[in-house]
Amino acid sequence: MAQNKDSILVVCTNRKAYHDYFVEDTYEAGLELLGAEVKSIRQKELSLEGSFVRVENGQAKIYNMHVKPYKFNSLIEMEPTRSRRLLLNKRELRKLESKAEIKGYALVPLEVYFKKGWAKVKVAVAKGKHTFDKRESLKRKDLNREMEKQFKNSIKF
Repeated sequence: MAQNKDSILVVCTNRKAYHDYFVEDTYEAGLELLGAEVKSIRQKELSLEGSFVRVENGQAKIYNMHVKPYKFNSLIEMEPTRSRRLLLNKRELRKLESKAEIKGYALVPLEVYFKKGWAKVKVAVAKGKHTFDKRESLKRKDLNREMEKQFKNSIKF
């Protein structure tokens, strides 16, 4: 697979995050991986379901990101859901920490991708949706789908 150095290869997305949260701001963070985790992620053997980000002691970490163990790994076995450090600069860490302390806000990973060969995570500052907000967004989505269908049917010659 020939790949341009500047290209972005999206490996995994957290589609449930857009359903459960209002995404307000996003940050790109590097992902600190050990051993064969990179190979496993390149094979799309990971899940962001139920994962979250916390800033503690001046470091951001992602929790509950499940990376399936690489099957050809003969070295150290690592726990699939261990916490992994996110690589951000101090200014971004301070911003994330201050926004995460506000009640109702959370730091949610949106997607994992490779950029210039490095594993990256898109982290969002998000506000939790209530049940009625979720219903409203589903109604809007259904209406848009119906309008697209009507528009598509009216164009046929």
